[in-house]
Amino acid sequence: MQPKPVLQTKPHLTVTWHDNQSPAVGYLAVHDLVDGIATGGCRMRPGCTLREVEDLAYAMSTKSAAFDLPVGGAKGGIDFDPKDDRSDGVLLRFIDAMRPFLERTWVTAEDLGVSQHVLDAQFEKAGLGPSSYHAQISRSPDRDATLHRVEEAMGATTQDGLVCDLIGGYGVAQAAAATLSELGDTPESTTMAVQGFGTIGGSTALYAQHLGITVVAVSDALGTVYNPDGLDIPAMLATRNEWGEFDRSGLSAGTEELPRDALLGLTVDVLVPAAVSYALTAHNHDQVNARIVVEGANAAATHEAELELAVRDIPVVPDFIANAGAVAWAWWILLDEDDDVYGRLRNEMFTLVKKVLTPWLLDGTMPRQTALSLAMRG
Repeated sequence: MQPKPVLQTKPHLTVTWHDNQSPAVGYLAVHDLVDGIATGGCRMRPGCTLREVEDLAYAMSTKSAAFDLPVGGAKGGIDFDPKDDRSDGVLLRFIDAMRPFLERTWVTAEDLGVSQHVLDAQFEKAGLGPSSYHAQISRSPDRDATLHRVEEAMGATTQDGLVCDLIGGYGVAQAAAATLSELGDTPESTTMAVQGFGTIGGSTALYAQHLGITVVAVSDALGTVYNPDGLDIPAMLATRNEWGEFDRSGLSAGTEELPRDALLGLTVDVLVPAAVSYALTAHNHDQVNARIVVEGANAAATHEAELELAVRDIPVVPDFIANAGAVAWAWWILLDEDDDVYGRLRNEMFTLVKKVLTPWLLDGTMPRQTALSLAMRG
């Protein structure tokens, strides 16, 4: 195992790509390398910026370091609408342009607007093999065995669905449960609102409900649904499309449909922003009526928003702790350390959350400040 990196403030490198067949612009930011390799997803959304990708690459560095993973942080992003019919071609050309990094340096995976099966399909079309984990697989002393482990893991299921689609949200739900435990609450006595119903948001809501938390509100691009008695998350997931949007026609009696942004202002115990980055800002933080914020999305809250929430005694469990489950799971597989990933992730999440909340409860030290200290070693 490589030592944790000292996290530098500037990225190691950035690349900007302009598509010659569409208006798309793509970015790669490698924040740091550990043993010559970095990891982080590839997203696609209208308005994606280099600054956003740099921030997310930094978050990946902190995730890897906090979980003692022997890899640096990176991120890819494409400013383009993933619902556009040309999006697969844009992604393929971006992958081809990033080939020198994807061959040996950048291990990528699904992210906002890019599903894993679409990403893997474009990797294969580009001649990079059947997995977006190609860079680490190619370094393995037994490539065939590593690829086999990855393919098995990607196809592994539980009664709730594919593990690869669920493990990130499972970690967020466990982070929420660990936070409640540190505050002296039990899941059965608490409520949650989840912003976003994609891979992370949907699985967070599902596992929170499994833990006994009453999920009273969920939002997608079409709006917010709210029921003070709790939502039927499995039924909603059964109608969810690839964009994280769900059918309203089967909602239970007593469920209200509200504007999308109304979710932030609902009175709940736990708010999970699990949609886009910068959902909580200096302009809307005062709407938050939750006791706890657990970041399901990367960079869900700006620095200004976290500071203002701290003033109101609302802790924010940072993204690079709460939503690190997917990257931890992926690297445990790549490193052949994937026995009981659910149990291991739960134990690590409870340990890390306790470490970041203890100073908060003692003297008001912000959880992010403590978490960053855990991700540094100099």
